[in-house]
Amino acid sequence: MKNILVLCTGNSCRSQIAHGYLAAMTKGIANVYSAGVETHGVNPRAIHIMKEDGIDISNHTSNNISEYFAIDFDYVITVCDNAKERCPYFPTKAVKYHYNFPDPAKATGSEAEIMESFKQVREMIKGYCITFLKENDLNQVLQ
Repeated sequence: MKNILVLCTGNSCRSQIAHGYLAAMTKGIANVYSAGVETHGVNPRAIHIMKEDGIDISNHTSNNISEYFAIDFDYVITVCDNAKERCPYFPTKAVKYHYNFPDPAKATGSEAEIMESFKQVREMIKGYCITFLKENDLNQVLQ
């Protein structure tokens, strides 16, 4: 089993979305974790837009990176620049990946406009996850 960590600033939106997709797409072949350099709680809008796509992240928790120092990760994916800059050193062989996704929690406007921002970021992250899994030969569930 491969161990994958998705890291963001607050472990509330982007990392939770990626965690949901990666866990669903790697059933039985990977342990997926997500964490933040801070913890902000799981954003209810992230839960909602993932449910729209058939993935339930309502039981996810917002975890701090320090909780996972003992795990030997194969991959660490940072999904925002802040987390990449603040990510502590991991004594692991983990291959590190980075993509700076927009933060949908910072979207402004009407509720419909904010939700549209969440959906756009969700689709970006979903595509990134699919590509990541294919590039790392972890795409058995996708076939």
